[in-house]
Amino acid sequence: MIKAIFFDIDGTLVDKNSKALISTKKAIAQAQAQGIICGVATGRGPVHLSKQIDELNLDVFVVYNGQLVYTEEETIRSAHFSDETLRRIVSFSDHYHRQIMFGSRSSLEGSSLMRFGQNKWAKKIVRFLPKYFPANFVKNLISRFSIHRKAQRYFDLDVLKEPIYQCVLLSPKSEEQALREQLPNCHITRSNPYTVDIIPAGGSKLVGIKKCVDYYGISLDEVMAFGDSWNDIEMLAGVGIGVAMGNAEKEVKEAAKYVTTTNEKEGIYQALLHYDIID
Repeated sequence: MIKAIFFDIDGTLVDKNSKALISTKKAIAQAQAQGIICGVATGRGPVHLSKQIDELNLDVFVVYNGQLVYTEEETIRSAHFSDETLRRIVSFSDHYHRQIMFGSRSSLEGSSLMRFGQNKWAKKIVRFLPKYFPANFVKNLISRFSIHRKAQRYFDLDVLKEPIYQCVLLSPKSEEQALREQLPNCHITRSNPYTVDIIPAGGSKLVGIKKCVDYYGISLDEVMAFGDSWNDIEMLAGVGIGVAMGNAEKEVKEAAKYVTTTNEKEGIYQALLHYDIID
């Protein structure tokens, strides 16, 4: 019996306009009316989260890929970078003039280019770009924008005085192994072809969900999760019912127990009907 459901946000819980479908809202409300805990499991942070999930009245929030987990009343998990690991990330980013963002509980600061990428207009522009660029596209982008990083040092950012839960780095897929060597004690994951999420080693969405189930006194077998991208794979494989959206990456679908329709075509509603969680 399913007692908790977790949703990734982009490409899953919301559509291309960052809105939850009416069917999704109704399905979540019906599940909650039966006493099922509903929450997000996302790579995003808590900043402006309510708008990003279209003001849905959810019960629990697994953010920064599981590093920060909380309800409206209580913090369940708070696992930030050690001072030594954070210094290494900052030194790497300053030395190579990389575009990177640092996420605390209250803010997301760093690269001005990547802050623009968080803007709703930038997201609309991205929808018109091809899903995959040539292999060297992001590398060239990194080289081009590194020029603008030389005037500012990340070490000077005020946000670094706060606990940092996740860093988001502009980086191509071909660079992942090199990053793991440069940044030990870090876990590298991604939700898109252009950036990587960097969190402390041992962290993941599934780890955050495990903390939730312990908090609520349920088991992972009683959890359902929805996702569409690479940082959802461990989560979908580790819960009782992992559901991949129809728009999910191939590897994500292979890790899931069930593949539903897309986030634009009532995928969440259809899967909850399929498993008789709603009627």
